[in-house]
Amino acid sequence: MQTVSEHDVIVVGAGPGGATAATALAQQGRDVLLIDRHDFPRDKICGDAISQGCIRIMNELGMASRIEAAVGRGEFHSLHGMRLSGPNGDVLQAAFKRGVNGEESFVAPRIYFDALLQQHALESGAAFLQAEVKEPLLDGNGRVTGVLARENGEVKAYRSSVVIGADGVTSTIMRALRPPEGQHVDKHRAVALRAYIKGIELYPHEVEFFLYDDILPGYAWVFPTGENEANIGLGMRLDRFRDLKKNLKKMLEEFLAMPAIRERTTKGVDLRDVAIWQLSFGSQKKLQHAYDGALLVGDAAGFINPLTGGGIENALISGKLAAETIDQALRTGDISREGLKIYEQQCDEEMWDGMRKSFLYQRILLNYPGFVDFLIRYLGQHGGVAKTFLSKL
Repeated sequence: MQTVSEHDVIVVGAGPGGATAATALAQQGRDVLLIDRHDFPRDKICGDAISQGCIRIMNELGMASRIEAAVGRGEFHSLHGMRLSGPNGDVLQAAFKRGVNGEESFVAPRIYFDALLQQHALESGAAFLQAEVKEPLLDGNGRVTGVLARENGEVKAYRSSVVIGADGVTSTIMRALRPPEGQHVDKHRAVALRAYIKGIELYPHEVEFFLYDDILPGYAWVFPTGENEANIGLGMRLDRFRDLKKNLKKMLEEFLAMPAIRERTTKGVDLRDVAIWQLSFGSQKKLQHAYDGALLVGDAAGFINPLTGGGIENALISGKLAAETIDQALRTGDISREGLKIYEQQCDEEMWDGMRKSFLYQRILLNYPGFVDFLIRYLGQHGGVAKTFLSKL
């Protein structure tokens, strides 16, 4: 098959992890092709919470003025605190402190957030191609040398020294490189539903988490996207969800019927963009993220926090680390797994301790649901569960 173009790096997936990696590499002068099957802006199913850690990395990449402009347009809604409700109705309220450099947390619908990152990658020097990647290209030794992508109905070859798989939880690159026994198992996965709601009374600039018996070790949420609208949803660990034979849309109806929510929706609600998706946690040990000529980042690697379900900050972290690893590998000329696997070590150093603790708290919520109210009532924001939610926002 004829090669259309050759690049230093091809990034498959222009979401947060892919766009971050593409930006960082382009800013180092690398020839980067960023491929996504969608044009931007486009929606992405998510809770839309953007942590201070995300903003810090974005600022480091030169995006401070873009963030300020998005806030001015009402696309980023600032957060000042959170409310964590337990099964018996106990509520922990905690204020958010600004970051060291004044960073805030936000709720930013992905149709805005992802487009902001993708556009910055292009203005940093990356090229963009709207196409559907079908599979990685492999040489005779199994090294990744590019991708096959369908563009305008025709499959074409695009070659590169390194490929980054940043194409989400159902990643084409990940599924081609990880053997079946190296995939996530159900206890390290989750299923979630998201919708946008109007007609609910909101706590201004506060995100809400609801931990209750029928959903543990998951939770429901209400995240304000503005003065009169919110991202609402719920998520549950996949094995638990399957064992109980749950239905997410019915679970949402039941959540809306709970007294604490029903009394805030007396005039009726308008739900739109109801969608379901799956997540892969970063708590499963010994998963491979580095290959000969390729790295996995973000949701494609499975870097979702197992307690909060948040993955955007970890996507940005992994995208940045992948860019640093690849830039160094290209300088030394070693793009084998041996040359790239330091990325796995760096990801562990940055994220594993938090993933391990979050999975432990998740197991406590599953096996000892009555303990949740104790954690909220007596430990407050100093307890591990609350601190985990706080640390991610």
